[in-house]
Amino acid sequence: MHIRIVGAGLIGTSIGLGLKNLGHQISFEDNYSPNLAVAQDLLGGGEFISTPPEVIVVATPVDAAFQTLKSEFASNPQATFIDICGLKSNLVSEVDHFPELAKRFCGSHPMAGREISGPTAARADLFEGATWILTPTTLTEKKVLELAESIARDLGAVVSVVPAAMHDQAIAALSHAPQILSSLLAGNLLSLESEEIALAGQGLRDMTRLADSNPELWATLLIENSENISTLLHDFVEQLAALNTSVKNGDKRSVQEFISRGNKGKAAIPGKHGGKSREYSFLPIVIDDKPGQLAEIFEECSIAQVNVEDLFIEHSPGQDTGLITLALSHDDAKSLQTHLTLKNWRVHGIRAQR
Repeated sequence: MHIRIVGAGLIGTSIGLGLKNLGHQISFEDNYSPNLAVAQDLLGGGEFISTPPEVIVVATPVDAAFQTLKSEFASNPQATFIDICGLKSNLVSEVDHFPELAKRFCGSHPMAGREISGPTAARADLFEGATWILTPTTLTEKKVLELAESIARDLGAVVSVVPAAMHDQAIAALSHAPQILSSLLAGNLLSLESEEIALAGQGLRDMTRLADSNPELWATLLIENSENISTLLHDFVEQLAALNTSVKNGDKRSVQEFISRGNKGKAAIPGKHGGKSREYSFLPIVIDDKPGQLAEIFEECSIAQVNVEDLFIEHSPGQDTGLITLALSHDDAKSLQTHLTLKNWRVHGIRAQR
């Protein structure tokens, strides 16, 4: 198909790369010419496509999506329309007031991204294993919904169809809250001296990864979802106030309950491809602080025919060694431990949890 993507940012360009690899013809539109040039170059140039687009993906910021949809629909009324905005309720409601557009439109939100934005960060495999949420209008035709599902699945995503209001409420806790807390934590580092910040471990780096996100984009998202965000922040304030009281009073049991509640919430997060969270075994390996060590370990994993589900790296400034912990199934952990020990790697005991 000829698929036009309006918005050559991270998500739009990643969709273009993935669909181009699947044999589709891709054209881009973007008012910001530098982004447009990068996206076109990544796809091998901005070749002219004479046929009208069969699918138009609106990958603009949420506050520009509706006007873009109306404009594109006026020029291409026979196309199928999909958006990728991070909020759905207002957009779906606005589209519902235009029945002919609503029939040919399906809202969508791929739950994938990076802390860096723009087409230079795009990846064709960005959506592999990610959840892709679809929020059809009340009038969305069955064939339009099926096409949106097909595109998401072709890009490697796991599709979930939910109402727009449910999406926005859930996304406040699942996406917006991590951004808020990451930005809060990173912002508080400004009160520390550089020598103090230099003592940071991997935990801080993990927690502040999202703090590199685009301020303009996130300000729009948080304000657009203000009702859900306000409720969420109110709950945070109450829970932190209760924790503050418990810490001041030396109430160890209440503090343990606070941490334990987090353990339970973490365990509820789905595993790969939206499936049930799995219990992994963790294999710690001490490595030298020199180039090529990670590549060598993964080569050994390939030889041992084991599948690494996740990994964690710990390294302190000035230290000659680091610790890499691999998350594997229990059988794979035992197999890899035996294999690496025979190869004289500094492998330590398998742990049931990190």
